[in-house]
Amino acid sequence: MVGAQIAIFVARCDNGALLGRRIPVLRGGAAVMSQTDARPNLEGRIAVVTGGASGIGRAIAVLLAECGARVFVGDYDPVPENVAASRKLSIVDRRCDVRVESDVRDLIEAAVTAGGGLDILVNNAGIGLVKPIIEVSEEEWSACLDTNLKGAFLAAKHAIPHLIARGGGSIVNTASNAGILPRAHDPVYSTSKGALVALTKCLALCHSPDRIRVNAVCPGPVGDTRMMNADLDRVPDREAAIGQFIRASPLARAHGRMIAPQEVAEAVLYLVSDAAQMVTGTLIAIDGGKSLGVPPVGDA
Repeated sequence: MVGAQIAIFVARCDNGALLGRRIPVLRGGAAVMSQTDARPNLEGRIAVVTGGASGIGRAIAVLLAECGARVFVGDYDPVPENVAASRKLSIVDRRCDVRVESDVRDLIEAAVTAGGGLDILVNNAGIGLVKPIIEVSEEEWSACLDTNLKGAFLAAKHAIPHLIARGGGSIVNTASNAGILPRAHDPVYSTSKGALVALTKCLALCHSPDRIRVNAVCPGPVGDTRMMNADLDRVPDREAAIGQFIRASPLARAHGRMIAPQEVAEAVLYLVSDAAQMVTGTLIAIDGGKSLGVPPVGDA
């Protein structure tokens, strides 16, 4: 039965507040997010989201702001229409190259100065690189590792003292299922995300005494993102490529669609909420089961 009912899961947090989740359902082949008034209350919390101009990062920034957080977004290439659309929300956009320490430091300091502290850091900035290792230049290697790994290190380095000053907080890194299972077609990207998974666990171990939780989300193929659009631009048949992405994930096959950015944002919202106070060093794979290693099926 398609799209006939929407189930809402409600859990009670330690402080007695209700945590309502918006569950995506399939209607006409598209993901539709149901709405509920019972959401985590992030009022008074200050969040920084890197790579938040579009796609997954924008979905995260908007969802955190909708739940009451003041969100400071840093991105190498802000999207003017998204900036304009978010003016009614508590989202501040600024240019930030996460490969440059001064940019990252200034983003964090701007959030702390304007908001009075920092509670949440989401390291979402990332780029892809689809090339055999023998064809990768040193510059391409550095660009991928510096964006996907060094950027998260720099943001954590400058954010953690402020999180400690607030008595704790939450860091969420956007890794990938490529960080869980190695991939042959994009080995440098897979390496960067595997290292980000390791960094996530190391930071979780180091800073649990500071009441700082560090977790990662590991998306599979997500539609409507810059990275996915760049991948699709490289192939002669976009629809065939989309079909391959869908067939690679058991649940994506079952639903007949790719993962939506909002579904990744929902996982991040859980991890930064009070409902996840005892969750750290954890990876949440939002990949439709792709990281289970199930071989893709054919068209039949």
